[in-house]
Amino acid sequence: MPAPHLLLASASPRRRQLLQGLGVEFSCVAADIDETPAAREAPADYVQRMAQEKARAVAARPQAQGCLVLGADTTVVVEEDILGKPADHMQGLAMLARLSGREHQVLTAVCLLGPRGAQTELVQTAVEFVTLDRATCEAYLATDEPWDKAGAYAIQGLGGALVRAIHGSYSNVVGLPLAQTRALLAANGVVTALDPSAGA
Repeated sequence: MPAPHLLLASASPRRRQLLQGLGVEFSCVAADIDETPAAREAPADYVQRMAQEKARAVAARPQAQGCLVLGADTTVVVEEDILGKPADHMQGLAMLARLSGREHQVLTAVCLLGPRGAQTELVQTAVEFVTLDRATCEAYLATDEPWDKAGAYAIQGLGGALVRAIHGSYSNVVGLPLAQTRALLAANGVVTALDPSAGA
């Protein structure tokens, strides 16, 4: 019996590239949902809710019948404050100032929705920034990189030069923790390039 088709409930090119790296076949369908945190919502609860709502929004569409749907959400957290995508220059500058010279957390929730219901994994990585001066922040904000990224930086790009150290999953910081994603897929019959049967 063939494995069900996989839909990635995301328009993120970073998630698409990471999932392609696992060697699985999938289609991308963007989830159009309200991503506003609820009042006093804990960051861990927020990212899990977002991943689940993205998966459910795509699963409700006609083309998703019989498919597995993978949703994911990533956020940057400083002292329990959620740093989303910067809306403007001043907000981006404020985010980088908060991250400067200190450690923060990156949380990603991954939700796989299929016949077995919703299965969700939450992954946390600690990221430590170098100390940033105003000129460095302004130079980084002058690029296109920060504007669609949680916390106003991309570790896989020029923003990697702002990072002193990470403790945990690198792919989690990019937007899709690969070890946990592969385990979810394998538990639901999706073969990746690392599985012995992949070349059969």
